[in-house]
Amino acid sequence: MENTKRLTGKDLINIGIFTAIYFVVVMILAMLGFIPIFMPTYSILMPLFGGIPFMLFMTKVKKFGMVLIMSILMGLLMWLTGMSYYALIIGTVAGLVAELIIKKGEYKSAKRAVIAYGVFCLWVWSNYIPLFFFADKYWSTRQNFGQEYIEALTKLMPMWSCPVHLVLCFVFGVLGGLLGLKVLKKHFVKAGIV
Repeated sequence: MENTKRLTGKDLINIGIFTAIYFVVVMILAMLGFIPIFMPTYSILMPLFGGIPFMLFMTKVKKFGMVLIMSILMGLLMWLTGMSYYALIIGTVAGLVAELIIKKGEYKSAKRAVIAYGVFCLWVWSNYIPLFFFADKYWSTRQNFGQEYIEALTKLMPMWSCPVHLVLCFVFGVLGGLLGLKVLKKHFVKAGIV
């Protein structure tokens, strides 16, 4: 008798495909960061626009571990692309909490999927940690951006905005989840998620 709770090759393929799609969306938005004014908007844009591919992924999630693996992969990808390892740490914790939220709804609750995505999006905030807490070290490896860029971004990201960005990631994650839910309504109905 086949154990339906274990992840299958098809599940792992779905994780890989949707992580790649989500990562592409994130990287397209990350390119805007070359203009200082856009860097603070990551807390809004990434959770909002990432909501559609993530919510489509949620129609495929039926087993424990799929969201957690995706969050770990996103953390690794962020680390490998030059961001800090905080995305891996916070992303893993946020992914586990998101996984528990949707599991509680037996992977059939659209409301829980939306909330889980809000929590999942906290990995975005983790990329700001070096800017807020280790700015000298962060900028020492990014001198090629130029002093004008560094000064502009430092003014746009004062320390008091750190918790604001954390809240924005969650709130716009929920809004992105709702957007994804609206756009993909027929997919949720077909998947039996209400």
